[in-house]
Amino acid sequence: MADDKTLSHEQVEKYLKGTTTVGIVCKDGVVLASDSRATMGYLISDKEAQKIFQIDDKVAITTAGLVGDNQSLVRIMRAQLALARMEEKPLTIKATSTLLANILHSRRYYPFLAQLIVGGFDTEGHIFELDPVGGMSGKKVSSTGSGSPVAYGAMETAYRENMTVQDGIELVTRAIYSARERNAGTGNKIEVVTITDKGFKKLTEDQVKKTIETLKAQ
Repeated sequence: MADDKTLSHEQVEKYLKGTTTVGIVCKDGVVLASDSRATMGYLISDKEAQKIFQIDDKVAITTAGLVGDNQSLVRIMRAQLALARMEEKPLTIKATSTLLANILHSRRYYPFLAQLIVGGFDTEGHIFELDPVGGMSGKKVSSTGSGSPVAYGAMETAYRENMTVQDGIELVTRAIYSARERNAGTGNKIEVVTITDKGFKKLTEDQVKKTIETLKAQ
């Protein structure tokens, strides 16, 4: 049993159920995607929950875990990156991820119940996955949440490092769609964003629907 200063593995897992988010690195940028279902046990509490947040011109975070903790981290990181830009010392994607990892680690005894993917573009695309106590790892393919096993299954065999962002859009959409079909904690809308040298772009709902129809026709 955990003492009053820490959370057990079982307690952490309790709050990290539900959701599927994914991120991949392509040759010309990164692509992030998520579902939009938020759950409270067996209750679907929100069908249009935001799980991808832009925190700078070419940086975004996908979130899984407690909504309040994730929103707090997004506000902190937006402020930190804005301050760095004002000082004319913009952070690389790795430096941004390291800063966020340090924030998470500093709260390891009272952790943010959040599992995050940081994706962005500086001289090239980068993806970093972070756990609730600040563990950080660079990835080419990443997924978080209860639907991640299904999402990984859809991505692992099809992913190629030299694939374009357009190919990446189809791949992450397939991953979230597959998780939505097989994972009860994943559902409702699919959101997809791209981050390239030109900046952050969110696909419209119609664009995502067209991608799904294309995948179904294959």
